Amino acid sequence: MYEQFAAIGRDLFVSGAISSHGGNMSVRVGDRLLITRRGSMLGRLTERDIIETPLDSDDSEVALASTEIVVHRAIYAKTNALAIVHAHPIHTIMRSMLDDEIVPIDSEASYLLHKVPVYSLALTAGSSQVAEVVSDGLKDYKCVVLRGHGPFAIGTVLEEAFQWISCLEQACKLLDLKDSLGLPVREYREHGDEYGKW
Repeated sequence: MYEQFAAIGRDLFVSGAISSHGGNMSVRVGDRLLITRRGSMLGRLTERDIIETPLDSDDSEVALASTEIVVHRAIYAKTNALAIVHAHPIHTIMRSMLDDEIVPIDSEASYLLHKVPVYSLALTAGSSQVAEVVSDGLKDYKCVVLRGHGPFAIGTVLEEAFQWISCLEQACKLLDLKDSLGLPVREYREHGDEYGKW
């Protein structure tokens, strides 16, 4: 399990989805939770950076866990997720400050994500409000975004959750390119106008 955390943590950093000490990840194992340590460098994880704690109660290890543990616990309680990745990709964050939902125009993200909701909350990190809103959103979507903070994505494994974040960031880069050109794009998808209604 440590090798999976280390590999995806490195991918998150190398891809630019997080800063040196940003983001967090977790995996559900039965009634236990494996989550990255508070303030850890995801690109350089060691075995001591993976904290094991109960899924629905606190023990002595919880103080070492990511500050987002309340959000991760709420997501596991309300969805069938087995893995969660939270990152801070810059194009996704910028797009979240422009739109209330992100509707991709590229083929891959259109197929995989359809659209991604953006939530605007006063407290954006580790609050009970974030836990409630994000976990509710992930009942219907693979990935949701907190305005100005970044996406949370769920999957059956860490790689899958990372895939949604990576795909979303690429989609946001393309949306930024479209905006910078100031030109209309040609619709090529069957029922392309329906993606925003997903």
